[in-house]
Amino acid sequence: MLEQQFRDLMAGVCAPVAVITTADRDGPHGATVSSLASLSLRPPLLSIALDRRSRLLERIVKTRRFGVNVLSAAQDDVAELFARRDADRFAAVAWSSADALPRLDEVAGWAVCELSQAVPAGDHVLLIGLVTTGVSVQRPPLVFGYRTFGTHSRFHLRPRPPIADQIAACAR
Repeated sequence: MLEQQFRDLMAGVCAPVAVITTADRDGPHGATVSSLASLSLRPPLLSIALDRRSRLLERIVKTRRFGVNVLSAAQDDVAELFARRDADRFAAVAWSSADALPRLDEVAGWAVCELSQAVPAGDHVLLIGLVTTGVSVQRPPLVFGYRTFGTHSRFHLRPRPPIADQIAACAR
């Protein structure tokens, strides 16, 4: 009973949705997570959690590297695809290799991480990644809450002044 109560409680906590990737001699590999979190600025660290039985976890521990594809609001289909175990995930999406890791097209953000620590935590393993590359694109991010995908409700309405306006404002 407590397990279901905990699931219901955490369902109400909105979480970013990302596809974690790695590559080895067998090709590209990836899976959807909603456990992405910023951990430290100095040094730049982030964390993700993967099921102990995950084959992706095994591969990341071996390669010591992983990519973080922060999905955009228009990519709920990509989140669902990479959450499935029976799909040929990379054949169904546009992607390229960046820093020798699979990077999905049209994402809201991208990070390359060196595995810093792997910490057992219940039925998951918390991976702490040292960010060596970080790219942010101004696209609304995909979030997961109450067992459905969405985005921040006003992100797309937020005015984004051109960079030249911001530079000119700083020069005054």
